Formats: sequence, structure tokens, C-alpha cells
Amino acid sequence: MIFADNCVVAHRGAWKKNNFPQNSVAALKQAIILKCAGSEFDVRMTADDSLIINHDPKYHELEIEKTNYSDLIQYNLENGEVLPTLRQYIVAGMENNSQTRLVCEIKPSEISKERGKLVASMVVNLVKELHAEAFFVYISFDYDILKRILEIDPQAKTQYLEGDKSPEQLKADGISGADFHFSVFDDHPDWIELARKNKIILNAWTVNNTSLIDRFLKNKFDFITTNEPELVFERIQKLKLQQDIK
Repeated sequence: MIFADNCVVAHRGAWKKNNFPQNSVAALKQAIILKCAGSEFDVRMTADDSLIINHDPKYHELEIEKTNYSDLIQYNLENGEVLPTLRQYIVAGMENNSQTRLVCEIKPSEISKERGKLVASMVVNLVKELHAEAFFVYISFDYDILKRILEIDPQAKTQYLEGDKSPEQLKADGISGADFHFSVFDDHPDWIELARKNKIILNAWTVNNTSLIDRFLKNKFDFITTNEPELVFERIQKLKLQQDIK
């Protein structure tokens, strides 16, 4: 895979400008059309062990971990899509896509840590089955989920979201990236250079306004996760023009 040479990761797909549902296949496809470097999405597991794409622990007031998939799909997404399974989402994400990474956030289980690790195992095994490894970056707030992924696939690209581990700790545990809320880098400005020193990928979320976007572009972050991918592309072009004039 030769991925797009930009830093733009569309948060839950490129949904906002066109009013697509977040985490929908339509939002994913739009991120691919925009040639984003990545499109992020969220994975949860139903009561009957179906891996689905949804951010919140509830879908139409139904607790996902305690509800069967057949009950969840009684309700379509706002654009008429059926609530996608991970399998469907991966297949859609690989179609006509030669540049956009699939940035897979595995949500911690609200039932148990062990169930969270089971979900991680099932996700990685499905990715292997579909030969989608080259597309995938795994992210999570649960450190043990990332560790389980690396147990199954030591070559997997992983990024940690919580922001309570230093770049040195990430490197020691084989985690590829620091994918932290932008405020973490205010609290730990030294982590930016420490990450580079330790060859840890830098990613900030969720960066949506011009001043923040410009700040992380000027700091040359590897990735910027945003609800405003079109705006980030605009700022990249403006910064490039400014540099060209200089």
C-alpha cells in the first residue's frame, strides 16, 4: 500500500460537511474520495458476538453489549444504511481504496476487561481473514486491548488514546503511536520531541478549529484526527503557499 501523503484522519469518517451519519459507510467512502490518510471508526461487540460499527455504548437506547445484532438492525442509520458490521465496513473500506488507512478504535468493554481482549482478538482475526492487515491501524483507550493485538500480530500498527503513558513507555511496550487528545501535548510539551526521539508516531485528536489545526501542522504531527477534514486540507494548502512565498 502507498498511503496518501498527508496527515488528515477523518474522525468517524468524513461525515460533517455532507451530513452523513458518523461511522457510516457513506462517511468512510467520502474520506476515501477526499484521499485522507486515514478514516477512523469505532468497533463494539453485541450480545451475540457480532462486531459492529458504533461509537456510543447504546444504539437507539439499546445497550449494544447486551443486545443481539438482529434487534439493533431494526433501526437504520439516518441515511437509510443498515448498522454496519465490521466485516461489511472492512470490505467497503478496501473497495477502490489505495491510499486511506482504516483506523480502527476498539472500544473497551463495559462488561469486563477480558471481554475487551476477546473483542480485540476477534477483530484481528477478521482482519487477517479478509487480508486487510496493510490497511489497518488499531487504536484504543484500553492499553490491554493494544497489548492483546500485538500478541496476535506483532507487526500490527497500534496507537494509544488515553494520554497517560509517556513515549518511552509506549516504545517499551511495542505501541507504535501516541494518539492523544490535543490538550495532553499542552500538559506534556516535551513528549513531542520524546516521541520523535523514540520513533513514536504523533497523532492529536479531535482537532477542529483553525488555530489548533495550524498549531499541529506547524509542529509537523504525523496525523491530525479531525471532524473537519476539508478544513485541514485547506490549512495544509495555505501553509504550503506561505512557505513557498518565503
